[in-house]
Amino acid sequence: MTDDATTHEAPAIFNSKTRPQSADDEISNFGKVNYLEVTRHQHDQRLDNFLLNRLKGLPKSHIYKMIRSDEIRVNNKRCKAHDRVQREDVVRIAPVELATREKPIISTEFAKSLLARVVYEDDGLLVLNKPSGIAVHGGSGLDFGVIEAMREVTGKKYLELIHRIDKDTSGLLMISKKRSTLKVLQQHLVDKTIQKHYLCLAKGQPALNEQRINAPLLRYTLASGERRVKVDSQDPQAKESQTDIIVHDRFMINSQPVSLIEAKPLTGRTHQIRVHLAHIGHAILGDDKYNVHDKSGVHRLCLHAWRLDIPGYKTITAPLPDDMADWLPEATKLPE
Repeated sequence: MTDDATTHEAPAIFNSKTRPQSADDEISNFGKVNYLEVTRHQHDQRLDNFLLNRLKGLPKSHIYKMIRSDEIRVNNKRCKAHDRVQREDVVRIAPVELATREKPIISTEFAKSLLARVVYEDDGLLVLNKPSGIAVHGGSGLDFGVIEAMREVTGKKYLELIHRIDKDTSGLLMISKKRSTLKVLQQHLVDKTIQKHYLCLAKGQPALNEQRINAPLLRYTLASGERRVKVDSQDPQAKESQTDIIVHDRFMINSQPVSLIEAKPLTGRTHQIRVHLAHIGHAILGDDKYNVHDKSGVHRLCLHAWRLDIPGYKTITAPLPDDMADWLPEATKLPE
């Protein structure tokens, strides 16, 4: 954001009827112009992430269109998606076609199941063992995801995702309870000093026990509008991507050769592990995007965020879920 865009002058458009509301509070009426004052909880957040958290249910593409169309302003000035909002900034949001939303109805059973899945918690960090099939946040037709449900059941106004994992991937999800923790851990992700370890069941049996997959990835969109990722070494827009894999066991499922593989992404691209394994001929079982001819009989994406190595924290792990572990031979030893 430019220096002009981050000044904290009171915009001249305000009067007694249009004083900004705190960005900590939910928007009650999306059909009118809303003015939100940034608090310490959102300080230094990217504008697109700030808006995604307050316009839940609105597609990300629509939010970017609003920014480009000057329907979003910060301190009465034009802005860009990657600009960072500062405490006391005032964000103007034009009326949007999003009905006033009631708080999501979270069943007691579901709430208890989520709280029981917390595997680590301190003053600033909460790590959840997310089940497969639940999105990390609402949007694209979903009333709520894990983060909205956790805010509702804990009663905490400030809970923010530190990173994301796919809806159908199970396992460790980091959630910040303080802005300072969010900034520190997201910087670790940028610096690649957090190592994530995944366990997966993959088609076939690699010849090598260990290897590094080094293949650039490109995001693209199908005619249906659905997003995909592919290996592309020619397109300049493709991003450098590396994944280390270790084969822990080789066995059969329904007469199909499969492997238990540990994957350690060295970069953090969308669908990276799924696309890299498919690229070397060992697609993940149950992957309806990159293993469409799967004959294993497995009916879930067999990818689990198993372990986190975070500087300054003890190693955090989440056990392999039963719907993956049940496919393993009794003699299989899981990595420690």
